[in-house]
Amino acid sequence: MNPDALPIPPLPLASPQAFLRHLYEVAVQRALPLHNTAAWLPVPPDPAKGRTLVLGAGKAAGAMAHAVEALWPAHCQRQGVPGAPLSGLVVTRYGHTPPRPDGVVPCIDVVEAAHPVPDEAGLVAARRIMALAQGHEGTPLTGHDLVLCLISGGGSALLTLPCEGLTLADKQRINRQLLDSGADITQMNTVRKHLSAIKGGRLAAACFPARVVTLTISDVPGDDVSVIASGPTVADASTCADALQILKQYKIDVPALVAKNLHNAVLETPKPGDPRLLHGGHPHPVYLMATPQQSLEAAAQAARAAGLNAYILSDEIEGESREVGKVHAALARSTADGKTAFQTPCVILSGGETTVTIQPREPDSPKGRGGRAGEFCMGLALALQGHPRIWALAADTDGIDGVENNAGARLSPDTLARAGQLGLTLRDHLARNDACGFFEPLGDLVVTGPTHTNVNDFRAMLVL
Repeated sequence: MNPDALPIPPLPLASPQAFLRHLYEVAVQRALPLHNTAAWLPVPPDPAKGRTLVLGAGKAAGAMAHAVEALWPAHCQRQGVPGAPLSGLVVTRYGHTPPRPDGVVPCIDVVEAAHPVPDEAGLVAARRIMALAQGHEGTPLTGHDLVLCLISGGGSALLTLPCEGLTLADKQRINRQLLDSGADITQMNTVRKHLSAIKGGRLAAACFPARVVTLTISDVPGDDVSVIASGPTVADASTCADALQILKQYKIDVPALVAKNLHNAVLETPKPGDPRLLHGGHPHPVYLMATPQQSLEAAAQAARAAGLNAYILSDEIEGESREVGKVHAALARSTADGKTAFQTPCVILSGGETTVTIQPREPDSPKGRGGRAGEFCMGLALALQGHPRIWALAADTDGIDGVENNAGARLSPDTLARAGQLGLTLRDHLARNDACGFFEPLGDLVVTGPTHTNVNDFRAMLVL
């Protein structure tokens, strides 16, 4: 569906939460692969000389593969090479494979694996993808072949192929520790690149001498293509020393052989200028099909179409989720009081990727459930203290906040009052990172199911 075709709900005064949900849906629609792929498809190879192999990973990889299958025949016809063959394999998260569009002939295998902690299925998929790239599963690639790589957020966990000296169990443990540490996405992916046999440009290097074109959907602040899914097709400027420093900073142990190989730079990634990452003397192109900023701009346009002012803070906001929530609350309160340049009634939007540092649990305390968006909303609620003119929604654009089945949460002026009636204490839930335990009894979780795209955090505050 075209974002412009989404019906505008009643004005915010009538239903603030319905309106914020509408803005979220507009943002998601803007990032769907079928809307964004056609303009970026590369020139197909001459069918008499070469073929097109599609490889990919990420939460949107299934939808991206289906979009390529749907658009490829007409694209080849326009390019004057009808019948150019297409095959390949992508891996996406469990439950994130959408139905193929009607009438589309399957050409690309789509398999599923675990996220955010990798599993055996992801390992098998990564081995198969690497085998296809190296010509061990089929015909070896040549300089006449095209490898079309479809990369989106989540690919770091889904495309798991441990380096020498590292087991899958080791990778799982390190991944969990990174997720709980409070490390930002760039730090996490610096470590992941250097502990992998496929990320950090290694997949593209394995495809040499073929032409490699990468289409990607960004889920990282700043749209750094070397960070998205740990950049499997992109030269990596980070070093083994950087990875070691991050592991030390967050007190994460690795096996002795791996530590030695990091120290000796044995696990170094392909760097800019590596001839394996060039074709015809030029670096392999990488195209951003959809970005967080584009989705925020679509939501802002929808708000303005409903008669509201709309302001985008940034698509690159990082930091501890609850603290980011408190800062957003201060801005919203000041706006409501006429102390900022933002004119009410308005919507204030932001994106990026915040982090959650898991707090130590008290003995016998239940384990918290939730993710970045829910944690943000708890910090926001604590700082707003039921402000009568502010509503908010925060959700991950992939439809999954952390590892639960909700995308995020919503906040109203009466949230704390309703929580009190149910005996819910916000500070207790914050202390154990339990956003689901707080918002679920209130009916204030945002549940969408997998959206088949991923441009990261979406946050919207409505100030009347």
